[in-house]
Amino acid sequence: MNPTFDVYDTTLRDGAQQEGMNLTVADKIAIAPLLDELGVGYIEGGWPGAIPKDTDFFARARRELTLKNAVLAAFGSTRKAGARAADDPQVRALLDSEAPVVTLVAKSDVRHVERALRTTPQENLAMIGDTVRFLSEEGRRVVLDAEHFFDGYRFDAAYARSAVEAAVAAGAEVVTLCDTNGGMLPGWVSDIVGELRDVLGHTDASGYRLGMHAHNDSGCAVANTLAAVDAGAAHVQGTINGYGERTGNADLLTVVANLELKGGRSLLADHGLEDASRIAHQVSEITNISPYGRQPYVGASAFAHKGGLHASAIKVDPDLYQHVDPRAVGNDMRMLISDMAGRASIELKGRELGFDLAGQGDLLSRVTTRVKDAEAHGYTFDAADASFELVLREEISGERPRFFTVESWRTIVERKGSRGAEATAEATVKLTAGGERHVTTGEGNGPVDALDHALRLALVRVYPEIEDFELIDFKVRILETTHGTDAITRVLIESTDGQRAWSTVGVGPNLIEASWEALTDSAIYGLIHAGVDPR
Repeated sequence: MNPTFDVYDTTLRDGAQQEGMNLTVADKIAIAPLLDELGVGYIEGGWPGAIPKDTDFFARARRELTLKNAVLAAFGSTRKAGARAADDPQVRALLDSEAPVVTLVAKSDVRHVERALRTTPQENLAMIGDTVRFLSEEGRRVVLDAEHFFDGYRFDAAYARSAVEAAVAAGAEVVTLCDTNGGMLPGWVSDIVGELRDVLGHTDASGYRLGMHAHNDSGCAVANTLAAVDAGAAHVQGTINGYGERTGNADLLTVVANLELKGGRSLLADHGLEDASRIAHQVSEITNISPYGRQPYVGASAFAHKGGLHASAIKVDPDLYQHVDPRAVGNDMRMLISDMAGRASIELKGRELGFDLAGQGDLLSRVTTRVKDAEAHGYTFDAADASFELVLREEISGERPRFFTVESWRTIVERKGSRGAEATAEATVKLTAGGERHVTTGEGNGPVDALDHALRLALVRVYPEIEDFELIDFKVRILETTHGTDAITRVLIESTDGQRAWSTVGVGPNLIEASWEALTDSAIYGLIHAGVDPR
């Protein structure tokens, strides 16, 4: 970790303001060690005294968290107008949190001072100075977040600057310039930060640092943060996965990856960037927000290649089509198999899946032709690696492993009573496995769920390993919609065994048939990778 540069995470506070996100105290206690493992310098835990859940978080953090790299920061506001900082209950709550760092939000746009705070510009400056000074004298390190700074600076530069000066004079170690509305552009940020540094002096020599806190409403949060750093900011704030209100905050992982891998800086402790992809996904699991596949650096598609021309070049040198080595952020290169695939794509994808296809021209041609034909009929393999592996295995050996033979299946959906009454679904599966015929019936909240249950019941007697398999995602797309009810249906299913996840695809004239194909592929693939032989 760079002692002259701060990486400050606000996932637990600002990120938690994202629409649809509701972090419990337990969630925050689970996320904080991941942020510490990443190697950030500060973890902003919330607003004690204002939000009871955050007060509880700091109380539990004292008992339960042992942080190696980061320190906890409590977030709050300056004292109320006309009061003393020492007497303000909210300021006292910040002390009571026992967080070593306190981050204060303060108005730096004179319009907000007069219209939102309803106080005078001079009183606002006194509120900043008094609160920073009081907390500093109480032994707290103070970060001041200058709210609406850039909008305020463009309206009245002298007043916005005076808010920064008041905080610095009172002992703030960092003054963070906030693009609260997220509307700035990189050139504007660079000019303003540069002007401020010229007026206030070099941050290191003056004993404080300028920081940057950007929102993404203009789509420039990461770019604005990097522009601020280029202009002299030495403290960056952001959230994991870009979580946050409206369109989100600056994605801290993207910011740090750019600064470390492109800027040559060393910011995270213990080479934490190498764990960025894993930590991003672990945080996604806790927040219950699906990972964004196209997220820079850490997304599942960040180093995924689809075009055959790309694959031919990558086969020679992966760096020809990748801006960094994916291993630097704990990610990996992936080849996507589609109708754009050539033989090089198939060979590289096979290598990724553990099959050496080098020199097997006939096999590569057969697989390439089969993939193109299948995609012409509605299949897609770029999001269904498991189904592609089964195709590959079948072309290599002449058939896919025969774990079971299906005799028949059927589903029934029944609703009794008046309109609006709850419907029930039932499925019956007849198959042979382990040398015996099995007939099972499953119930579910829909025909696909019922089929899944019936298939599992039939197989678990022979393959108890299937007990660990679970369907975790289900996507349906209607192809050739102009054909109305005769349209082709494609289903993508994601399954897990608790250790890994895999995706399969099915296509058919209706939802049920497409789903059945994807379900059976999922079971076969799962059993193969559980190390099970057909019985």
